[in-house]
Amino acid sequence: MNILRRLPLAAALLLAACHGGSAKPGEPPLAGAKIGGAFSLTDQDGHQVTDRSFAGKYRIMYFGYTFCPDVCPTDMATVGQAMALLAKKDPALAAKVVPVFVTVDPERDTPAVLKRFVAAFSPTMVGLTGSPQAIAALAQAYGVFSGKGETQPGGGYLVNHSRATYLMDPDGKPLALLPADKGPQAVADEIERWAK
Repeated sequence: MNILRRLPLAAALLLAACHGGSAKPGEPPLAGAKIGGAFSLTDQDGHQVTDRSFAGKYRIMYFGYTFCPDVCPTDMATVGQAMALLAKKDPALAAKVVPVFVTVDPERDTPAVLKRFVAAFSPTMVGLTGSPQAIAALAQAYGVFSGKGETQPGGGYLVNHSRATYLMDPDGKPLALLPADKGPQAVADEIERWAK
């Protein structure tokens, strides 16, 4: 859609190369990249959640917003379908992976709004929101761009944001970018490739 949506991929690859993360054969492509970080946000049930809440689990980290007319629901449907494929093929591995949707529009994406959104895609998906400052800090840690777009007829607005689906290890370190644009099977295959 927008060139800004491709920035995290380029940034992640550059970061990996700059930080000794150029993957050796058999090593995850984002190994050593400085992506991710600590956070304290609110989930779709209104509970405080930190990065430590997911310790021991692989995480699929995606930044978007529930009012997105196209890309976010499409990507989340792909992630949800990939998790279903994984659960059918390898239930033990699927149980170790948590898909996480972080809003870049905390003004509108309350826990109740997030709950309806993530429930539409996967029973294991977690939706996170928080203060604009907390969201901005986490987005920056992931190299994610976002900014309010033009007001639409009726008073709503779009949010311009970059598009990347990160697979993080159980310690919160980056492993790979998941190819959400290539469909559920490609995402499931990439998770199986790097998650053990």
